[in-house]
Amino acid sequence: MNQPRQPAKKRRNQQHLRFLTSAVDMQGCPQDSSPEVAIVGRSNAGKSTLINGIASSRIAKVSGTPGKTRLLNFFQGPNYRLVDMPGYGFSARSGSEQSSWQGMIEPYLATRGNLVGLLIVMDVRRDWSQDEEDLLEWLTPRGVPSAVVLTKADKLSRSEIVKHINLIKQQSGLEAVLATSSLKRTGFIELEDFIFETWVKPTQTGGET
Repeated sequence: MNQPRQPAKKRRNQQHLRFLTSAVDMQGCPQDSSPEVAIVGRSNAGKSTLINGIASSRIAKVSGTPGKTRLLNFFQGPNYRLVDMPGYGFSARSGSEQSSWQGMIEPYLATRGNLVGLLIVMDVRRDWSQDEEDLLEWLTPRGVPSAVVLTKADKLSRSEIVKHINLIKQQSGLEAVLATSSLKRTGFIELEDFIFETWVKPTQTGGET
């Protein structure tokens, strides 16, 4: 006998995102106080795919050549904005472009008053590396709350994912480590709930972020 189909869990904190603007410096960033969640990761970590998964639409262009994003791209939702940052690591950029990246990203992360959290995006098959460690060491004294999102979770079994989440927690020292799969459309409810309840909601109620 077939079991009755379970109703899909409602994405109560889903963001219906739209592209807002791109910026090359702080002057080009939106000038209001909407909470912002920044997304950073290696050029091949799947940041654009993650944004599309959160939005349930293809609003962020997925490039076949990692390292193409060279701007701060802002995506507006009803509760907060996502900010897609240029990738680090496997980027075929010159030294001058790397300096430009640092000149754009570091001021944003250090001085943006409405930045409520940062998602460090990683391929689920990778270990925590010196790239991520350097980033976290830079962020910690500046008080930027951070979480890790492991993408492409369909590449591993459920038990392997749990094991890797625990490993990344150990390696990073971060408690918030989540896994998503755009292919299977899993993990986005948990991610959206975490962002809203932990980072965005406190700003709406006047609490600490």
